[in-house]
Amino acid sequence: MNHDLPRRGGTKRDIVSTHAVFGAPCWVSLTSRDLEATQDFYAAVLGWRWRGAKLGEHFRIALADGVPVAGIAAVAAMWQMAVAWTPYFAVRDADEAAARARERGGTTAVGPLSFPPGRAALLADRDGATFGIWQGELVSNWETWRRAAPTFIRLHTRNAFDAAIFYGEILDWATEHPGCCEVQYEGGEVVLRSGGDVMARIDSGAVEAAPDPSVRPHWQIHFAVADVAACARAAEKHGGSVLREDETEAILRDPDGAQFTVTSRRAR
Repeated sequence: MNHDLPRRGGTKRDIVSTHAVFGAPCWVSLTSRDLEATQDFYAAVLGWRWRGAKLGEHFRIALADGVPVAGIAAVAAMWQMAVAWTPYFAVRDADEAAARARERGGTTAVGPLSFPPGRAALLADRDGATFGIWQGELVSNWETWRRAAPTFIRLHTRNAFDAAIFYGEILDWATEHPGCCEVQYEGGEVVLRSGGDVMARIDSGAVEAAPDPSVRPHWQIHFAVADVAACARAAEKHGGSVLREDETEAILRDPDGAQFTVTSRRAR
């Protein structure tokens, strides 16, 4: 969800909207219960700084080296939502995209709701993986966010090809529309590109393997970091936990239970 609006006084070309960039991941957001505690944890683990968001007192923007990285929405209790990291995809029309998802077996958890200057919805695909859609202006300095590539998303699911078809039909991937995302099969994964940049991957395990019914489909949010081990130790010190760790990557859980991954910038 776009937690911020372009700053007043900015030029028109500073504003990027989902009419120019659509189908691509455009933001990641954490729903939390306690805004201050969440900010303290991620500042300690990832070194983020914070600024307010024009959507209101329940929202914050995380900055890494001055670049907007992610948003926090302290609405988990208010909206009766799970505490979780969620990727948002740019769409031209949130109502149409939500309707397409429902027609194809997906579900709507929240919305579409108006968050001027746009609309957002929280959905789940037909295997239960949660994702969001956003129609409207993107976060200020969005092109800087995209070039810096501070985040990366991967869908772990039971059938990558089936999932790619579901998302492609909702988000207009690999269509004749100018500016749409490209989808390719590479190394056992479905790879999503926007403007030539890899934006997401969809993975369901080995090619020859049957879909694994034990996999709980979910979008995993990866944050690029300089020191994976330091992030893991900081997470443990500040009330989080380490689910898995190696030299290049660690899957962490914050004190509220939201899961995320830190990945070495060298390995990304």
